[in-house]
Amino acid sequence: MVESTREINGKITQETRLYIASPALLANLVGPMIRDHWAVENCLHWVMDMVFRDDDCRVRTENAPANFATVKHRAQNLIARRPERTRNA
Repeated sequence: MVESTREINGKITQETRLYIASPALLANLVGPMIRDHWAVENCLHWVMDMVFRDDDCRVRTENAPANFATVKHRAQNLIARRPERTRNA
């Protein structure tokens, strides 16, 4: 269980989140792992929406959504692996 409090523009919000883990870990170990996980998730979803307009995709029948997701993820992986010097060329 993680209890968090944050203040944004003078508004304070509190939240309790539950996570499942096998070992009992100290907060100073769990916190960075949770932040790393969500950083990856948020970054991927942002890229998929901004680059591939994922939220605007209207493909919804049969296997098409899974196929499109696979192709877009593969394309994103290829773009990410491309050497930096050729990205702006």
